[in-house]
Amino acid sequence: MKENRMNVTELILIGLTQTPQIQRILVVVLFITYIVIVTGNLLIVVTIIFSQTLKSPMYFFLAFLSLIDACYSSSIIPKMLADLISETKTISFKGCMTQIFTEHFLGASEIAFLVVMAYDRYVAICRPLHYVTIMNYRLCCLLVGVSWTVGFLHSMGQIVVTFWLPFCGPNIMDHFMCDVFPLIQLACTDTFLVGLLVAANSGVISVITFVMLLISYVVILYSLRTHSSAGRKKALSTCGSHITVVVLFFVPCIFMYLRPVATFSMDKAITVFYTLVTPMLNPIIYTVRNAEVKNAIRMLLNRNVISGNK
Repeated sequence: MKENRMNVTELILIGLTQTPQIQRILVVVLFITYIVIVTGNLLIVVTIIFSQTLKSPMYFFLAFLSLIDACYSSSIIPKMLADLISETKTISFKGCMTQIFTEHFLGASEIAFLVVMAYDRYVAICRPLHYVTIMNYRLCCLLVGVSWTVGFLHSMGQIVVTFWLPFCGPNIMDHFMCDVFPLIQLACTDTFLVGLLVAANSGVISVITFVMLLISYVVILYSLRTHSSAGRKKALSTCGSHITVVVLFFVPCIFMYLRPVATFSMDKAITVFYTLVTPMLNPIIYTVRNAEVKNAIRMLLNRNVISGNK
C-alpha cells in the first residue's frame, strides 16, 4: 500500500478558474483581501496586548481567535496567489498533507475558542458576582491550552485517516487548496468508511457544537431579563457579535463536512467564504459593535502617531 501511495508524489490543483483574465483580477482581489485579513486581525492582537483597558478574559480569548484567523488565511492565500501567477499549479503530497493539518488544526482550535468564549459570556452574564473568581488567569491559560489540544487531536485524526490511503491513480484535484474530501476522492480504493470517519470527525462534531453554542446563547439572552437596560444593551452587543461569528463559521463548515465523499458545484464558493470572507469580517464584527475595542485601537494609533512625530 505504501508503494502504491508513493506513485503520486505531487498533486495538480485546478484552482478557482482557468481563464487568464479572471486569474489576473483574482490576484489583485486576493492580495488586497489577504492584507486586510492579516492587518485587521493582528491589529486586534496588538491592541489587546498593549491596551490597559482590554484585560478581561473575553479579550484574552479574542486575541487568540484573531491570531488564528490571521494564521488560517496565511496557510491558504499565499499558495493561491502563487498558483494564480504560475502556469503549473502543483503541490507535493507532503505539502498537501501539511496544508490539511494546518487548516484543520487552526479550524478546530477556533471552534474550541468559540466554545470557550461562550462559556466566558455565560459566567459574566449569568454569574457576574463569581466571574473574577471563576475566570481567573490560571483557568484562562488552561482553556487556551485545551483549545489548542483539541485542534491538534482533530487535525491528527484527519491525517491518520487519509495518510495511509493508496494514491496510485489520478492526481488532479478540482479545488484551489488541499482538503480532506477532495484528496480522498483521488484514492484508488473504496473510501466509504473513510468518508464516514471524516464526516464524524468534522461534520457531526460541528453540528453538535453549533447546537450547544446556540442553546448556550439562548440561555444567556434569557437571563438578561433581570439585568438593567444598560447592562442588557452591552451584553446584547457582545453576544450579538459572538453569535454572528458562530453562524458565519459553522454553517459553511457543516455544509462542507456533514455529507458523503462528493463534490458539488458550490464547494469552491463556500470554501472561499469560510476561509477568506469570515476571517476578514471577524475583526469588523468584533470592533464595530464594541466601543471598548474601538477606543483602544484609537488610543493605540494616536499614541503611535505622537511617538512618530517626536
